[in-house]
Amino acid sequence: MASKTVVVGSAVGLHARPATIIAEAAEKYDEEITLSTPEDEEGVDAASQLLIMTLGAEKGATVTITSDNAAAVEEIAALVESDLDAE
Repeated sequence: MASKTVVVGSAVGLHARPATIIAEAAEKYDEEITLSTPEDEEGVDAASQLLIMTLGAEKGATVTITSDNAAAVEEIAALVESDLDAE
């Protein structure tokens, strides 16, 4: 299982727009991808916009991305680290 911990880069955290972009990217993969925080170690399905928003991850929060697919982990980690509100 691959995992990577990154810092949320979006100016207002993982709210609607960043969560939608991340969920759409995660949906492309057959393997489950999980996002977790130190406060929610169980994590949520990265393919669900609503579940991502329930993490309450603000800018600067740490998020761990986990999956059996290392490429998926890298793609989702890059999105979480980006300021998706700036695009």
